[in-house]
Amino acid sequence: MKPRSSARGGGGETRRFRNVALLALMLCSLVALSLIRARFFPIASAGGETLKLKAEESKLVVVTTKPAVVSTDSGDGAGEAADEQEEEAPAKAGGDGDGGGGGNPVCYETSRRSDTCEAAGDVRVVGNSQSIYVDGLERELKTKPYCRKHDAFALAHVKEWTLKPLPSGAAGDGDGDGGGGAAPRCTTNSSATAFVLSTGGFTGNPFHDYTDVLIPVFITAHRFAGEVQFLVSRYKSWWMNKYIKIFQQMSRYDVVDIDADDEVRCYRSAVVGPTFHKELGVDPSKTPSGYSVLDFRKLLRGAFGLDRATATPSGDRWDIRRRPRLLIISRRPSRGRAFMNERAMADMASSLGFDVRVGEPDATTDTSKFARLVNSCDVMVGVHGAGLTNMVFLPAGAVLVQVVPYGRLEWLARNTFAEPSGAMEIHYLEYAVQLDETTLSEQYPADHQVLRDPMAIHKQGWEALKTTYLDKQNVRPHLGRLKNTFLQALKLLPHGRDIMN
Repeated sequence: MKPRSSARGGGGETRRFRNVALLALMLCSLVALSLIRARFFPIASAGGETLKLKAEESKLVVVTTKPAVVSTDSGDGAGEAADEQEEEAPAKAGGDGDGGGGGNPVCYETSRRSDTCEAAGDVRVVGNSQSIYVDGLERELKTKPYCRKHDAFALAHVKEWTLKPLPSGAAGDGDGDGGGGAAPRCTTNSSATAFVLSTGGFTGNPFHDYTDVLIPVFITAHRFAGEVQFLVSRYKSWWMNKYIKIFQQMSRYDVVDIDADDEVRCYRSAVVGPTFHKELGVDPSKTPSGYSVLDFRKLLRGAFGLDRATATPSGDRWDIRRRPRLLIISRRPSRGRAFMNERAMADMASSLGFDVRVGEPDATTDTSKFARLVNSCDVMVGVHGAGLTNMVFLPAGAVLVQVVPYGRLEWLARNTFAEPSGAMEIHYLEYAVQLDETTLSEQYPADHQVLRDPMAIHKQGWEALKTTYLDKQNVRPHLGRLKNTFLQALKLLPHGRDIMN
């Protein structure tokens, strides 16, 4: 009996040992799993802030000034072939970044074309060194405040600005004593938001004036309701004089030539670099209160004293404006894309019942005066080019007729003027120039690649395309074909239909 009893007791001890070992193994496994989870899957705390922070950090854009794409822009209102629809801007990182609530300073990508930096608190702008000292900034950030960051040629004419940490002890000094002289002393103080922008790049060409500067500035500044001061880098007095009335609609403060400024300007908040959405347009879904390009057009009417919000006839039966007015945008043949039969076009339009005007906008044109002329018109016709940018002054319901030069340039016409017209509540018609309507047929033999295979020229790059189909080409539209387009325009106008009946 003893051996049997002894065997049963030894087996019990063995089972207890196995149970203890299994329990220890399970505890080790739980510890190991906890360590793995803590390392690779952090438990959200404080309302998920850990995970949220990692997600936001992945969207932070380190602002650089090394464009990834070489310029393909003509500087003549063409834009680029490959400037596709802009990607949605990523969320701001490093604080609320709203420029007005004490968030940490932040630079973020607002589109493929633009970067914007925002800061609040103690902000000191030293314009003559293109420096901005910001309380709470941990390291220097650099940016070029112009909406064409992918274009090396444009950015070569835009000064770089540096956001610098405000030295320790300087923040909140009020008198700007600089914490022992390390920080610049404030010489002026303002409760407005500072807005640093550049008028370098391609400014001087109306298309770029609006799509690269004026509309992006409106997008960015509108939310401040006038409590914003424009600090303009690469300031051009002739350019600012041309558009000063637009800036005055957006700000209650003087515009500052900031590069030549000797002041240390102190603000509670600052924005560096305007926000781009799309060519000649505003995306309401990306604006704080849903404002759009229609609000920008309303601002233009106020700036230049434009009478007509809509293309409706005068109530006076004897007023000549009861006849729809057609404006031909004229160009000199030496510039390319000129109408070679302009006078015949005007006579044909008059025979249809239009009151015809001809205008040739250039660098010396009085912007206010020309804006009023365009606003008085119901139809505007021109060959693709910067002059068509004056569509921003047309009343709603008017018609834009874009004459597209020979050379498979429909994509260019679409990106620059066709797509923006709809958001501006402007009717759009297109007239495509055929081979027998272009002066290129007089310059090249019939079997030449320029005439026979335009896409082969496209493949050679923007400069080849621009030189061949934009700079060297003038057009002579068939009056019969153009007449049909003008009749289409009449049908789109309320008083045009009266003339046709």
